Amino acid sequence: MSDAQQPIFQIQRMYLKDLSLEIPGAPRIFLEQQGPTVEISLDTAYDSLGDSIHEITVTSTVTTKVGDKVMFLIEAKQAGIFDIRNIPDEQMPIVVNVVCPNVIYPYLRANVADVIQRAGFPPIHLAEINFEALYQQKMAQQQAEAQGANPSLIVPGRFN
Repeated sequence: MSDAQQPIFQIQRMYLKDLSLEIPGAPRIFLEQQGPTVEISLDTAYDSLGDSIHEITVTSTVTTKVGDKVMFLIEAKQAGIFDIRNIPDEQMPIVVNVVCPNVIYPYLRANVADVIQRAGFPPIHLAEINFEALYQQKMAQQQAEAQGANPSLIVPGRFN
């Protein structure tokens, strides 16, 4: 294989695309003594910016409640721009849905933990995610929907 045909995978830029924090019950929510419940959801998105340039985004929503009151809600989108060339077409879905999110996710985890702590709450650290399992689950759901089934889906990254 010539150098021109060698697979290329390069990170061009890693950035925080969007960050939103809401504390609807402040300041009274800080006086709550009851332990909170935490729900975390996670999603990925892909956008082609040109022949070999791709933006991959990992989005996390963290909702923390005390009883039925929202303590805080954070939505964070961490993105990366990647130069991906000479990868066989059948391998591209794995690269953009598994490899790239695995590179991006540690940045997202750090940003979410930081904003929670800076907002005055005890830190919450997002758990490690198996993006390959998440991708396989999405593919199984799409296949079931295409066949007319209505399966229940357990989304990795949701915790109570």
